[in-house]
Amino acid sequence: MKQLENFLITEDTALKEALVCIEKNKHGMIFATNGNSEVTGIATDGDIRRKLIEDGNVNQPISECLNRDFKWAREGSSRESLLKYLDHQIRVIPLLNDKMQLVDVISRYQLPVQKEENIYARARSPVRISFGGGGSDLTHFFATDPGAVINTTISLYSHAALRKRADSRIIIHSKDLNEILDAPNIDKAVVGFESFRLIQAILKTVQPDFGFELFLNSDFPLGSGLGGSAVVSAAILGCFNEFRQDKWDDYELAELAYQAERIYLGIAGGWQDQYATVFGGFNFIEFKMEQNVIHPLRLNPSVLLELEESLIICDTGLSHDSGMIHDNQRQEMSQKKVKELVKKNVLLTYEIRNQLLRGRLMKFGELLNQAWQLKRQFSSRISNKQIDHIYETALKHGASGGKLMGAGGGGFFLFHVSPFRKFEVIDSLERMGLQIRRFRFDQEGLSTWSQRENNKSDSFDN
Repeated sequence: MKQLENFLITEDTALKEALVCIEKNKHGMIFATNGNSEVTGIATDGDIRRKLIEDGNVNQPISECLNRDFKWAREGSSRESLLKYLDHQIRVIPLLNDKMQLVDVISRYQLPVQKEENIYARARSPVRISFGGGGSDLTHFFATDPGAVINTTISLYSHAALRKRADSRIIIHSKDLNEILDAPNIDKAVVGFESFRLIQAILKTVQPDFGFELFLNSDFPLGSGLGGSAVVSAAILGCFNEFRQDKWDDYELAELAYQAERIYLGIAGGWQDQYATVFGGFNFIEFKMEQNVIHPLRLNPSVLLELEESLIICDTGLSHDSGMIHDNQRQEMSQKKVKELVKKNVLLTYEIRNQLLRGRLMKFGELLNQAWQLKRQFSSRISNKQIDHIYETALKHGASGGKLMGAGGGGFFLFHVSPFRKFEVIDSLERMGLQIRRFRFDQEGLSTWSQRENNKSDSFDN
């Protein structure tokens, strides 16, 4: 720590005393001040030596050899500007405040690293659209038979921002729920607040030891069938991960999201949503009791562009309870007939993967249709008359195939259509009052980053 008094003298201080101060500060110079403590000039040991050679009077005031046109920098100057001064053969730079008073001394050997500032974490996680294999990612299926799904993520996201607090208070703002959770500590935050059950399950999983404020919002409605609960979970976990030294890897993040929703919260469902949103992009995922393995698919760029332009997603306007549907499907799975249908769907998933890799997109559309016809037989809750009418209307107007996203019963429909009939399909769906959602493929998956709260990343303050 520098002692600034060793750098300061008044203008009437004798040269002899000035040299004593220079010896103490070890910087080879001294700053003179007036009666208001304003720095008015600078003198180096060389300046003093030359003055003594000239007349030899060690008792004359330092004012006789001051350089009043000296280089200085304002308090709060950027490190970049200070480095440029030092690189311009200036040995020492006085930092002065608005009153021209000395607040620090910078030299090429004493330019402190900027103090660590408070940061906040941000994350966004994409929803997934699945093409085949639904039902085989349920543990009670792949406990005896291998499961496989194929999916990709698209440009609809859950967004999260988290900052630490100096106290133990926890505040969670959810735009999706249009509600706020406000609790004095973690123990109070994980009880009550019925609407926040999913977030509470994540907090039980993470067990944060600090107070925080969390902001959440999503680009999609609740009950969309796009794996939304896993997407929200991943975004929150991503924020907490930014504050960890030993960061969770992608597999661990997906497993934590699964743990919160399936184990702590007790909502029935599969594994694919968590892996899809964390890893992102096109993935072929195999499920076995020993381990789940994610195989990224490297599709030709032109195939990706064509597929992106050939897919339509629309909101049916029907909400659904995926947990209830999965519970029903678990009961239905005990029937040999339903289990055989799921096995056929797994085989079909391998064929969908192969056609995508080969760029055979019309065949891909036909396989989507086959996958949907199989899936709707898994449970009586997956489809209904209104859903069937939507699907038949799209096929009638040119869709080659499609499927309902998620567990079924509502949410978003996905259709594949040739470019020459795309407008016809869109018009037919919009005439039914359905909302078409524009999207692009997302290749990144869960993205997390941190930012300084005051965003003064280029400034230096003592």
